[in-house]
Amino acid sequence: MDAPVYERPPISLITEGLRPHNSKLYIGGLEGARDLDLLRRHGIGIVVNCAVNLDINFVRDPAHPQDGDRSATGYAPIRYYKLGMIDGGGSPDTMMVGGYYILHGALHQTMPKRATYPFENGGNILVNCRSGRSRSVSLAGLYLHKQQPGLFPTLDAAIAHVREKRLLRPDEWFEAPKPMLYNAARLASNWIDMIEANKAREAVA
Repeated sequence: MDAPVYERPPISLITEGLRPHNSKLYIGGLEGARDLDLLRRHGIGIVVNCAVNLDINFVRDPAHPQDGDRSATGYAPIRYYKLGMIDGGGSPDTMMVGGYYILHGALHQTMPKRATYPFENGGNILVNCRSGRSRSVSLAGLYLHKQQPGLFPTLDAAIAHVREKRLLRPDEWFEAPKPMLYNAARLASNWIDMIEANKAREAVA
């Protein structure tokens, strides 16, 4: 069987140097996110799945195998986070704020040194949706704008950078990302400023 042909790579490097572990951020679609060998070769230990209509089972050695209606459970070689947005309208705008803090938390978590947490701190991160064109572009652009403002002083600059790195053609920009997701990222940017300002005030109170 011939290998599938992609309009763009399965995953695309978007930025480097994310704190606190100098991590790289990638964007991908289904084929990139499900390819464990590809993830390993790029040092990706964290996957944030933006899509509600896409589930990936990273567990390779279940502690509890599937048994009838009981699903398999166990540890995976990937730290996997699921946001679950709709590709278009239908998701509350606040989900984009949640996605930002899930992504931020995944990069900043400090893993307990216990057998039940068989993960390393840090690592590179992949943000994915079904094709890596809309949901993941909106979230990654938002994160770049807030975390690397010297490079991306506006959300528009961050989205433009993500489009370029993800090889999104100008004729698909009208839906890459979808306008309602782009707008959700704009609203989220303002809400995050308010949240962070309130946290700073409480820290000195």
